[in-house]
Amino acid sequence: MSDAPRPTAVVIGAGMSGLLAAAALAGHADVTLIERDTLPAGPEPRRGVPQARHAHLVWTGGVTALDTLLPGLTEDLVTRGARLAHIMGDMVSRAPNEIWFRRFTSTPHRNLVCSRDLLDAVTRERVLADPRITLRENTTAARLAGDAARVTGVHLRTPDSDTEEYLAADLVLDASGRGSRAPHWLEQLGLPPVPERQVDAGVAYATRVFRAPAPDFPLVNVQANPATAPGRGGIILPVEDGRWIVTLSGMRGGEPTDDPDAFTDFALGLGDPVIGELIRDAEPLTDVTTTRSTANRRRYFEKLGRWPDGFTVIGDAIAGYNPVYGHGITVAAQSAVALREYAATRGLLRPGSVRHLQKLLTRPVAAAWDLAIGQDIFYPGATDRPPTRMERALASFVDRAVATGARNPRALAALLDVMSLSRPATRLFSPGMLIPMPFGPRRPFLTGAPLTEGERKAVVGEG
Repeated sequence: MSDAPRPTAVVIGAGMSGLLAAAALAGHADVTLIERDTLPAGPEPRRGVPQARHAHLVWTGGVTALDTLLPGLTEDLVTRGARLAHIMGDMVSRAPNEIWFRRFTSTPHRNLVCSRDLLDAVTRERVLADPRITLRENTTAARLAGDAARVTGVHLRTPDSDTEEYLAADLVLDASGRGSRAPHWLEQLGLPPVPERQVDAGVAYATRVFRAPAPDFPLVNVQANPATAPGRGGIILPVEDGRWIVTLSGMRGGEPTDDPDAFTDFALGLGDPVIGELIRDAEPLTDVTTTRSTANRRRYFEKLGRWPDGFTVIGDAIAGYNPVYGHGITVAAQSAVALREYAATRGLLRPGSVRHLQKLLTRPVAAAWDLAIGQDIFYPGATDRPPTRMERALASFVDRAVATGARNPRALAALLDVMSLSRPATRLFSPGMLIPMPFGPRRPFLTGAPLTEGERKAVVGEG
């Protein structure tokens, strides 16, 4: 038996990316988790995650990854009130091209649906119970230690000290999210600037929580259409404790406000008024919360010609997405699975190997990025460069795939495989999609939201 000490790792940020990364590393290193905030004891909001108040869900690819990392986590969440909602049986959804999807239950896909506060709390409990993980709250990572060839640790600041503390580590992993300072830190070490791209549809979100008028209600989702700017959309997310989280969105020039008296009117003014009709008589439990920091922003760390050993970046620190697509947590979980597999097969100490790890952690990011900007790039003012011919061709193909899926369950299964981040985008070019696209069978498009008569009456009555 080896007496060699275990490797040490520092994870910066105790959001979902950081927690899952710490869980992934704990089997192979002693982990210190650095968090600038004080974490709540239970399912409560915290300052560092203002977007948590809006609707969140975890796609099938994320559910699979969460249970791979933390076996039984989904079961724990469901016990605490979360729900595994069938896609499309438990969902009423209108695509960006204004086509309603049919509801059916022949695919295996499930969304994990609950409040972000509950998801974070249950995940924290599981991760921080591991004795190989040490949490340091109210602590900020100030800069990296080392040079362009090797990161040896991180310099920390705490509110009660005027001096920086040096914490050595074999691996420093940045999971600090959209506000990551990693590009600046790398330049401080002598590395070149990190290439970046931003696609900003100018979307703003407004969320209000209501008492659920009916139990076991489906998700209701009206997606914005980039062809009819300013695009507006909304979602009703039934969550634990008999509540509906209702999030409305509007692109540049059509943003929702925090005025509670305008909330329902905005919902009634969407491309389909169904969300407004469903909440018109519902009891509000909160005021309206708004968020505007929603741009798609990607940092191409993998394109740097040099990369230091001992440092890597994960999750939203690589790319943050317009939250409407719901892929952030799924990407974080899939990246953490890749991290764990890398640590198990290659270890954390092999010189020159962390650059390969950075490329592995980028793969789930790239899939979600392509899906997000494939829509957002077409909003006016979203980017300083127009969509390329290839991007236009792909968007046109995806529109055809959506139209086919809305009328053909076999094609919709292929579409859901991609949207859930369970399969790569090449799945859209499989026979399951390409054969129904020109040949059918095709059912007519739906003319309205596919709520059952009983569901609608349970909320809006006979009127």
